[in-house]
Amino acid sequence: MRRPHRRLWYSLDRQPFDMSQSKSAKSLSMISLPRFLPLLGCVFALSAFGGDAGVRPGTEALRNWPQWRGPLANGVAPLANPPIHWSETNNVRWKIRLPGKAHSSPIVFGDSVYVLAAVPVGEAQKPVYDDAPGVHDSVPVTHRHQFVALAISRRDGSVSWKKVLREEWPHEGGHVTGSLASSSPVTDGEQLYVFFGSRGLHGLNLKGDLKWSKDLGRMHTLHAHGEGSSPVLHGETLIVCWDQEGDSFLYAFDKRTGKQLWKVPRDEKTAWSTPLVVEHEGKPQIIVSATKRVRGYDLATGAQLWECAGLTDNVVSSPVYTDGVVIAGNSYYSQAMLAIRLAGAKGDITGTTNVLWKLNRMTPYVSSPLLYDNTLYFLRHNQNILSRLEPLTGKPRDGALRLEGINDFIFASPVGAAGRIYVTSRDGVTVVLGHDSKNATLAVNKLEDSFSASPALVGRELYLRGEQFLYCIAE
Repeated sequence: MRRPHRRLWYSLDRQPFDMSQSKSAKSLSMISLPRFLPLLGCVFALSAFGGDAGVRPGTEALRNWPQWRGPLANGVAPLANPPIHWSETNNVRWKIRLPGKAHSSPIVFGDSVYVLAAVPVGEAQKPVYDDAPGVHDSVPVTHRHQFVALAISRRDGSVSWKKVLREEWPHEGGHVTGSLASSSPVTDGEQLYVFFGSRGLHGLNLKGDLKWSKDLGRMHTLHAHGEGSSPVLHGETLIVCWDQEGDSFLYAFDKRTGKQLWKVPRDEKTAWSTPLVVEHEGKPQIIVSATKRVRGYDLATGAQLWECAGLTDNVVSSPVYTDGVVIAGNSYYSQAMLAIRLAGAKGDITGTTNVLWKLNRMTPYVSSPLLYDNTLYFLRHNQNILSRLEPLTGKPRDGALRLEGINDFIFASPVGAAGRIYVTSRDGVTVVLGHDSKNATLAVNKLEDSFSASPALVGRELYLRGEQFLYCIAE
């Protein structure tokens, strides 16, 4: 690999930050960031990002990318200012080869990037195919696999530690465009929580020491498409959704011990969407998108609060939330998106005034929406067509945009920071757009890898996890 011309490192306490591009931060542009970080964290969490953001991270979380979809669970990194331009020979601080294969998105906390992988080991055996009716493009199982978590230094890409959490022969091979490790980890800055689905739920400290593990059994996914829902953390509670072709459940665990707090059955088939925990009217609830219903659950007890029909089969895209409204969408045989007002939501709210708007075209399949300030961005199915809506009304903001330079599917979810939007495709291209009324193309960047994982944005860095390499993009 050719090294970049400059190798720079910025400590967390000295991280430069340009707020000039952030509409929601302009009123804070004269504040000394290091001195007023606690105040800044409160301001951002309470008011700056779309009114009632629902997700209330602490200051440290805002400066990091601690979970799937970032600190606010909407794809936005409020304190990041990553590069606009890069290539294999420009603005790559480091690039390292990763073991095995995974579409798990990276998370970042402190000095480390955390990634997961499924690594084939031992001698190849006679391939085992899933030849059940309806299965297509299935990947045969030929090896035992180690399911591992890795901590990687942000400074130079060296592996700080690698922990094998399970080794076994997978009972399903998965899809040709999927992986055996597609769930993303989550951290509270003290422990790392890793969900390998059929290979267990695990709690580790940030030194890589295993603290507890839970075996939830074997998941059987539709057409052996694989497992993908990520765990979600809120306070002391860790949430896991187990939607499959067998009995489906929503679980809550004590994050420190792994003790099961509650388990509620779900009348659902396989889905890959990650739950979203929001605080509405001072009370946290869990939102889960799925084929039959979008549902809200009480975090403390697991009791179902409300449900709403309207999505279609094979739900992968995760919901977002702003100003008391949940927005969920998906696209497979048909397309659907709906906005649900939580105020007064109780029981079955299908067809009631709690459904603010619906959409039946241009909706996302694998990727999740980006909710940036007062604009909802999402892709058409897996294609390079980007729509922009007012989240509370569903009103389009001009027409859809075709993203130049992308010629393959898009599985990664769009992310945003510093007044910019980043969309990464499976053919190695990341298109950078302005986050304004024009959404002009600022850059079309190409790397020599295939990307299904979503980017992570922290400080002046952007992390891209490919099928072969992990990249740190930094000027």
